[in-house]
Amino acid sequence: MTAPLGAADRPLRIAVVGAGPAGLYAADSLLRRGDMSLSIDIFNRFPTPFGLVRDGVAPDHQSIKAVARIFDRVLADPRVRFFGNVTYGVELRRRDLKRLYHQIIYAVGAQADRRMSIPGEDLPNSLPASSFVGWYNGHPDYRDLPADLSCERAVVIGNGNVAMDVTRILVTSPDALAGTDIADHALEKLRHSRIREVVVLGRRGPVQASFTTPEVRELGKLEGVDVIVDPRDLRLDAVSESDAEEDRTAKGNLRILHDYAARTDHSAPRRITLRFLASPVEIVGADGRIAALRIEQNELVVDPNGALRSRGVGRFETIPTGLVLRSIGYRTVPIEGVPFDPATSTINNVAGQVVHPNTGEVLQGEYVVGWAKRGPTGLIGNNKPDSAATVDAMVADLPALQRLGDNHRDPSQVEALLRERGIDYVTYGDWRILDQHEVAAGRAQGRPRVKVTTVPEMMAVIREGR
Repeated sequence: MTAPLGAADRPLRIAVVGAGPAGLYAADSLLRRGDMSLSIDIFNRFPTPFGLVRDGVAPDHQSIKAVARIFDRVLADPRVRFFGNVTYGVELRRRDLKRLYHQIIYAVGAQADRRMSIPGEDLPNSLPASSFVGWYNGHPDYRDLPADLSCERAVVIGNGNVAMDVTRILVTSPDALAGTDIADHALEKLRHSRIREVVVLGRRGPVQASFTTPEVRELGKLEGVDVIVDPRDLRLDAVSESDAEEDRTAKGNLRILHDYAARTDHSAPRRITLRFLASPVEIVGADGRIAALRIEQNELVVDPNGALRSRGVGRFETIPTGLVLRSIGYRTVPIEGVPFDPATSTINNVAGQVVHPNTGEVLQGEYVVGWAKRGPTGLIGNNKPDSAATVDAMVADLPALQRLGDNHRDPSQVEALLRERGIDYVTYGDWRILDQHEVAAGRAQGRPRVKVTTVPEMMAVIREGR
């Protein structure tokens, strides 16, 4: 009788595509199942693991990055192997993983931003907030982002937590940021920034704002920064009043916003202006550069489903600005060989199981976690229960999984395949070399770390350390 998958003599082989929080939480959940024999290989495009913890969390929020210690323990587990500097869909394909693993977890996140689709959106210095976040966090893709901070006013479109992050970084004293792990190139440019005001636009009212209470409260604690809210923006319609009574976050946000609106001393050298019920309609250019943003005032209306929607009222305003950052959401992009739902910008799935978009047929042994599963919602910690739910589905599927061919069960097969394709993959030990290099450089400057921000430089450090 054949031993079941996960038995000591028939270990389960799992591939995880993506080394961000969702993928690492999934690996952690699998490792905690003490009744299973398994091995997990984690593949990542960059030599550095941890995804948004490294590249997305604001540098002045170091406490949030403490979760990396949990993820580091996952990577250090002897049942786990890290393969960094390996791009899925290019150097390693779905057919390779299907041949070498019983189960595959796609943890690819939501890599692209949503567009506003308004005139002038492609002018220089009209940028996705996600790119700006990557730029100041040292993400290799955005190392050379052409962000021009020579204007006096920036406009951030959207009012979620990412919008709060980029707003805060733009007006925080560079001296205060110098003690963080902000990328050196960003810190240098921020030292020469001329930006004195950031206007944050929300298309709906304050009750519908997406930021959390700690994020909006933090704005009021920034040294040398006034936060300005027009009291008229806080007048609520009946539906919003009712929603605020039932929503703890909205109630907390309103309390803070009313406090800002009551402040009359606006003498600080920098300011943040929070505006609501306004949508961008055009980025106005002059001589090939951004000169202003044209906005329309909105009102809230109840749609047929009972939800509050914004609707333009035909009153327009022009805000002079030289920098526009859009922060209106993220979207997953299709990946090689995996069913994709363009309507939701997610990998087509039911409760984490990848399914065919037309027939609903389950793709045996293929799963998804994180934003690629549920859309770009929630904080880093929300990935933990989400990933655990997908792992439950994986375990339930074990009796139906096909066994691997005997010549494909050897874990060294994937290493041989990558070497054959000329890929200098990065192991967990290699990552530790780079990690220790960054931390040592940071220690010398009184900082958590000094990030290496290009892949060739990362690989040079690793090769020297080997």
